[in-house]
Amino acid sequence: MKFREMIRLGLSMRYLGYHTAAWRYPEIPADGATDFNYFLNTARKAEAAKFDMIFFADGVGIRASDNPPGSLARDSRNAELEPLTLLSAIGACTSRIGLVSTASTTYNEPFHIARKYASIDHISGGRAGWNVVTSWSQQEAWNFSRDEHLGYEERYERADEFVQVVKKLWDSWEADAFIRNKDTGVFYDEAKLHTPNHKGKHFKVRGPLNSARTPQGRPIIVQAGAAEAGREVAAQHADVVYSSSYDMASAKAYYDDVKGRLGKFGRTADQLLIMPGLTPYVGRTRQEAQDKFDQLQDLIDPLSGLAILYGVLGDLSGYDLDGPVPDVGNQPVRSIAENLLNIARRDNLTIRQLYKLRASGGRQLVGTAEDIVDDMERWFKEGAADGFNICPASLPNGLDDFAELILPELRKRGLFRTEYETTTLRGNLGLKRLQYGD
Repeated sequence: MKFREMIRLGLSMRYLGYHTAAWRYPEIPADGATDFNYFLNTARKAEAAKFDMIFFADGVGIRASDNPPGSLARDSRNAELEPLTLLSAIGACTSRIGLVSTASTTYNEPFHIARKYASIDHISGGRAGWNVVTSWSQQEAWNFSRDEHLGYEERYERADEFVQVVKKLWDSWEADAFIRNKDTGVFYDEAKLHTPNHKGKHFKVRGPLNSARTPQGRPIIVQAGAAEAGREVAAQHADVVYSSSYDMASAKAYYDDVKGRLGKFGRTADQLLIMPGLTPYVGRTRQEAQDKFDQLQDLIDPLSGLAILYGVLGDLSGYDLDGPVPDVGNQPVRSIAENLLNIARRDNLTIRQLYKLRASGGRQLVGTAEDIVDDMERWFKEGAADGFNICPASLPNGLDDFAELILPELRKRGLFRTEYETTTLRGNLGLKRLQYGD
């Protein structure tokens, strides 16, 4: 198998799975989201399956509102473990799988982020990754002494400078800066220390970072924004992009657009991997897969369904659940809202059908391993994806199904590894270790 011909796989493992009713599934521990062993066992399964990385999305607050009234009390996504703390613990108990987590550029400071992810990279031997996001919700603003969240343009302007500062801090020391010579008494080579002295619109950070250069050169940078400003941040800074395309035409357009921006930042197409989200429901037969899908869909409470759409499309509680999806405007996350409205119009979906579609949070495939791998292979070979961020509807059983049924089919076609190639996340993704100034 040629190294560059492999599909990359990440496992998104926040909460109990990405389906809103996952916590009601009989085999799922309802309290798993605050149980370290639940996450550790899932991470170890992903490592045994040779996934490139695990990924924790995050928000710095409970972003859901009680809209419609009574919906919040039916939502399991209101108590979880802080992801950087969790990744540090998982990193000490695993050896190869990448460890990626979200941290907001809106309610953090660059020095904090640079230091924490550098520490995780050292603890794990070179497996850390930072998913760069901006915080957009009112609830998060309220947790950080603000009445309103930052405006759209300001959030992304701040994010761009934030990432620049973090990268400068990670470049504080060259790889061989620390001599630690007991005979001469010289601990580090002064010529290989680089103090950032950053002064910009949003940040004034002297540095240097009080951490040695990390095993990867610097942690992986991941980005998930699909809007114009997010695409620019991705093209300039990201190693991996998590995208949310629902069909191959839009996925290819996004892929070509983002990769087409790399040149102006002196980068090449192989320096950025684009990994769309995918929620598979797989069975030995198509009916078995459909039964798994239907079982979870039937567990959705209508109030929970409307709440799913509220955070993206606004308040639809005054409309007929079995009527068409209206465009109420003022959507908080523009790119996701536009995707969903386009799908609803294309397929003539009702509100109920759309919240069922949205219940897993992304693109869903229901079928046999051959059906699902056919789709994955087509996206990969036709230039719509370099890999996939797998978002199981429920965990760990969704991962178990993927490992048992889908991975053998991927490997039979020569599309996925049988063993890890290196000990670092950057190496396993096929990306070079960065030196000072890269």
